[in-house]
Amino acid sequence: MAGSPSGIPPAGARLSKQDDPTKAVRLHPQRPLTIGRDTSCGLCLPQEAGLSRRHAAVRLEAGSGRWLVEDLGSANGTYVNGQRIGTGHPLADGDAIQLGRSGPVLLFQLEPVGGAVPASSPRSGPAAPSAGERTPRQRPTSPQAQPEASPSRQPQPPASPTPPASPATSLEVAGERIPIPQIRSAAVRSQPVHPHLFSWWVLVCLGGLLLLPVPVLFWPLQIGALVAAVLLGSRKQHTLVVVLHDGTARRRAFANRLTALSHRNGIRKAIGQSLEA
Repeated sequence: MAGSPSGIPPAGARLSKQDDPTKAVRLHPQRPLTIGRDTSCGLCLPQEAGLSRRHAAVRLEAGSGRWLVEDLGSANGTYVNGQRIGTGHPLADGDAIQLGRSGPVLLFQLEPVGGAVPASSPRSGPAAPSAGERTPRQRPTSPQAQPEASPSRQPQPPASPTPPASPATSLEVAGERIPIPQIRSAAVRSQPVHPHLFSWWVLVCLGGLLLLPVPVLFWPLQIGALVAAVLLGSRKQHTLVVVLHDGTARRRAFANRLTALSHRNGIRKAIGQSLEA
């Protein structure tokens, strides 16, 4: 089952490859595990075919103590026991998580509170100490648990885990939520608000020469027009352009360039693009 009957979350769980049980990773109750080809993922599988850069995530649900798996907008989908899932799908001990239709299969296994029995041996129960037993560390272990044995590991306390922070799967651009895997690039374009102001300044100067009855009034008019041209010509509009993999783009205008660059850098960091590109 995904959680204990009393609502207390298990001390831990792990994922292991179905075709090679010795390759396993332990799940942390307070830290979601992301899976994909990106090197920033907690479980990086760069050589597996059909995986997205950020394919899926496994986390512990706060309060209920259930382990959940969710798809992060992958191209080929995530399956639990052959059924395609979306977000927040509960996991049970022994569930098979397949990343894509032809991708790798990961087995989800629980570890009881106290770590008495490794998760790779669900059929063996905790050993009851005999009356003369004086060394509590002498507990039966299964052969499959040998690669995972770690004397220095301490069991996780079962009390009140901190709610895990769910990884962001989409970003809001111009009032629209866009899945991160669909974003190809982000850039900021700056354009003057009044691009033809210099031409208007020239026309004002020529008109002053032709129409003013007293030529000496031309100079104050020219200076005033020049100051207005400099002040208004320095104003620019900064547009954040987000290009998607399907070729479409989303735009959002900013009056401040630093604000536009901050939004651009946040999007580039989320999609793994260089901030200096």
